[in-house]
This record gives sequence, structure tokens and C-alpha cells, in this order.
Amino acid sequence: MAPHDTFDRISDPLQNYPTPAFLRMARSRRSRMPVCIAIAGILLLILGWKSSAKLSTKSTFTTNYHLSSASQLPYTPPSLHDEMESPLLAHPDYSKNSTAPMGLQKTNPSFHLLIPASESNSNLCKTLLSSFALAYPPPTLVNYGKKFDGEGWDKGSHAGKIRGVYDYLMDKEKVKDEDMVLIIDGYDVWFQLPPVIMIKRYHQLINEANSRLRRRYGTELKSTEGMEVATEVGPKYTQKVLFGADKLCWPNPSSDPACGAVPYSTLPKDIYGPLTDADPHGFHNRPRFLNSGTVMGPVSDVRAIYEVAVEKVEKENLGKIGDQFVFAEIFGEQEYLRESQRQSNQGAGGRWYEWLSNALGASDSPLAANQTIRNVTVVPGRRYEFGIGLDYKSEMFQTMTHSADDVQFLTFNDTALFPQIMEEHPDLKAYPSVPPMDIRLAHGPLWYSSPGNHSLDPKDGILLPHSDKLDDLPERLDWLEVPLATNLYAGTVPALIHINGDKSLLNEWWPSLWYHPYGRALVRRYIRSTQTRQAAQAAAAGGQTWWDMRGGRGGVWTDKGTWMSWGEVCRKTEDEVFQDGKGIWGREEGSRKVTNFFGTVMIADEDGDDD
Repeated sequence: MAPHDTFDRISDPLQNYPTPAFLRMARSRRSRMPVCIAIAGILLLILGWKSSAKLSTKSTFTTNYHLSSASQLPYTPPSLHDEMESPLLAHPDYSKNSTAPMGLQKTNPSFHLLIPASESNSNLCKTLLSSFALAYPPPTLVNYGKKFDGEGWDKGSHAGKIRGVYDYLMDKEKVKDEDMVLIIDGYDVWFQLPPVIMIKRYHQLINEANSRLRRRYGTELKSTEGMEVATEVGPKYTQKVLFGADKLCWPNPSSDPACGAVPYSTLPKDIYGPLTDADPHGFHNRPRFLNSGTVMGPVSDVRAIYEVAVEKVEKENLGKIGDQFVFAEIFGEQEYLRESQRQSNQGAGGRWYEWLSNALGASDSPLAANQTIRNVTVVPGRRYEFGIGLDYKSEMFQTMTHSADDVQFLTFNDTALFPQIMEEHPDLKAYPSVPPMDIRLAHGPLWYSSPGNHSLDPKDGILLPHSDKLDDLPERLDWLEVPLATNLYAGTVPALIHINGDKSLLNEWWPSLWYHPYGRALVRRYIRSTQTRQAAQAAAAGGQTWWDMRGGRGGVWTDKGTWMSWGEVCRKTEDEVFQDGKGIWGREEGSRKVTNFFGTVMIADEDGDDD
């Protein structure tokens, strides 16, 4: 029998219980009239509050004001508007340009992948392999080769990470304001799904968040470009940049706005059962705190966040605590000021409703919680609104702090596993039995490593000749047939996994990734990808396969503009990364010199160590 409490007994006809005091009062003739008046007053106040709330989201129009059709919609950055495999933006202009590759001119925004990493190790190479297998943009390593000897537990590397990324985003020759950028930690992040899914989910989450912001904060008059007087009505706040969401607020103190002023998660309030958000150890908390290890958005908006972060590090000396503290504080200050302004702008009805909600413990405002929050001292001239939001459902970024029990690798065509899942998670109300539609509509997992060249002819291996021994891959593989890390409670399959909690998972979970059995073959196949006009056209389109004009397959760029091949960065990590027993990269088939189609040495002989 299901458990019950005293409230269940109200419907029990076999028991007599004392009549509640408020009912006894209402039944007496002397008290009936005051009670009725009080109830009527409450109803009128609620109706008045609702009316004022509606009016607050509208504007009085005259002949000088108009509501544009565009302003009625949430902020929408450049997006994929066509089918699943469309370019990032509109079709390219294939006009002749002698400075562009293959005579093409790129007119569309690019997608950049930045990875702060000062040195190479097996964990960095696992991250790189995951990006190669899914055809993410050629990664750019920020601060690679830089030595840090500053103060603090990390010798200044985290503060240096902020400065390094900011300096790169300030280089207008490498990045444009309208470009998209994804920044990830270098030593504990694995991609799981292709970039086309990552980008589509980004836009979907942005639109959903902007609808929520418009409902909560309303609209305001905004100036159109080239006009001094505000003539359009648009949403008061818009979301543009997404960070990962964490279950714990750290290392910020509990009184910091980063911990107490940030919005509650959009996940159901009872997703973990009665302990949801009440677990003192945090395992059953809904993710709502910013994690700085993953961030994605337009370059101009991300750069603005990093600009303030640099100021906090270099002028306020917050770098010793780490980048996590800095970015969480920026988000907390944004949310504190948003919510404070909303409360101060309410009418009498809204303020009364807020008070009543607080008294009943039903308020959705984080400022109403029984928690002391440090006031934000507003510095004149400093920007506090950045359009920052979080991926609460882990659709893009799955952070792993206290979340290992939430995530399980599922092979969706193996239905025998599902009863076991329910047995191991008794508080789980439902489980995802099929992957999301965007995964089902995508190309198969193996397609992305080489969408343009599947030839087995060694002559077609422009960068690396084909090898029967090393390049064996299944002819066909479906997403339903491979294990995918799945958040059982949120019902999502994240595009990447950030192992920021228990670091033992870096070794324990690595063999579970779908591409792990094919790692070496996928890297080799990725290097052999088409390098013809087809590739240049795709690059000019800003498409999902070749993302920017620098090109490059099977290696990385540094923030100084140096190209480094896989062998230069990851040789001698094979035992930890590939785990296939086939030896050192480039020496698998013995010590011999291998040249590519153009006569360039790809694998040196035993006397050299070139790649």
C-alpha cells in the first residue's frame, strides 16, 4: 500500500477528526462576515495583481511607437534554418577571390572550438579524438606550451586561461563578432554527438529560455539601429550564451549571489523524489549553478563576458580562486540585479502576491529563500547584463559533479536492460526508451569522421594511405546500436560529457564511449578526409563538416597560429587513448617511411621522430 500522511485521512469516513479552526470560525454567525470580506479582498488583490502583471508586459502605443514583428519573437542568433545537414547560416557566395582557398570567398559565420590546454597528455588526446570522430571544427589550443609559475594552487593557470581565451577572441583576424564559439575544458570533456546536433540544440534552448524570460520580466522600449528615440518594444532580457549547469555551488561562499540568487532549475520539482533540492550532500539537487567548463554562444557576447572576467582577475585579484569562481560570480550578479529590479518595479498587487508566496513557501524567486545573500555593489559604468543562461536538462553539456548515478550508457535497441534500470533507480518515474528525434534523424555515427571520402584505394589517401590492418571499420552502424551516455532523470542524451566530479570516471567510462573500439581507425579516416574543392566549398559555406577557412584535418591549431598534427600532440599516449595494442602512432606496421599522395613524409623511419 502506498504511504500516506495525515492529509490522506480527511477522506476516511471511519474516523472522526476535530474540525479545523478556520472552518469553525467560518461557521459561526459572528465571524462569517469578516471571513467573507477577507476572502473577497484576497480575490480582488489577486485579480488586481494579475491585471497589473499583464499590463507590465505591454506598452501604450501612439503614432510614434510600433511593435515590430521581429521584436515579438525571442532573440534568435544565427541558426540552422534548413534540413539537418544545412550550413550554419545561409548559402555561401561562391564568387572568385584570389585570397580564399580554391578561389572561394567565405561569407558565413564560422564555428570555433577553443580548448585551453598548456600541455598534452592522454586526457587531452581523448578530448581531441572525440572531436575528430564527430568532425567538430579543428580545435584551437589556448596557452599551449605556456608555463605558469604564478601564485595560488594552480600557479595562475586558471587566471591565465581567462586571459588567453579573451586575447584570442579579441583577434578580429581569427574570429568575427557573428561567429559561434564553443569553449571547453581540455582534460575532462568528451564529445558524444555531432556538432550539427549541438548547434540545433543550442538554438532550441535559447528560444525556450527567451520565452521564459519574456513571461517573467516583460518587455521594454528599445532603440532601433540608427535612431536616437526608442521606437520598438522588445523583451527586457534575452539569453545568448549557454554554460553547463552544476548541482553544487562552488567555490563561491553560500552567501554569494552565485549560490543564492540564480534561478531554480527547469526540471520538475520532484524529479528525485522527496529529497529533490533537499539533499545535504547534493546528489539529489537539480542542477542550477554555473559550471565554467563548457560555454557556447556568439563571439561578441562571449567576449563581453570574458572581458569582465579579465577585469575581475587582474584588477580585483580573484584569479587565485579560479575561473569557476569568477564566471559563477558574473552569472550571480546578473541574476541578482534582474530579480531585484523585477521586485522593485512591481505594483501593490504584485508585491502582495510576492509576500503571500514567500509566506506560503511557494515563491519561484530565489531571493525569497530563507538564505542570506550578499548585496551586489553596483560599480558605475560596469556591465552586469550578459544574456547568460544554463543548460539545466543537460541536452548539450552533461556535468558530472554528483551526477554519476543520473547517467547510464544505454544501447537503445537492447530493451532487456530497461527493467534493470527501474530496479536500480526506484525513484525514477520513467526512463528514455528511444533516443531523441535529432539523433534518429542524423547520419550514422561513423559518417562524420569522413563524410567526403570513404574510398579504400590507397591512392585516394591524400594525407594518409589506407591500411587493411589499421582501418577496419563496420560497413554500417546505427545510433540505436551504440552505447550513449544518457541522463535517466532528465531523459536526455547530452552532446558532450564533462567529467568534472569524480575523476576516476575518466578511466572507468572511457571504454564505454561508442567510438572507443574504433578510435585509431577513426582518427586515420578523419585525416584522410577529402581535401579537394569540395572541402573548400564546404568551408566557405561555414557548414558542419569544414568549419573555417584555416582548414586542417587530424590535428590542432594553437592560439599562435601553429598547426600541429595528431602525432605531434598525442604520440606515445596510444596505450591510454586507443587501448588497442597496435603500438605507437605511425609505427604500427613497422619502422618505415610513408609518404602521402604529394610525396610529403607522413611517417618517418626509425631514425627520425617526425610525423
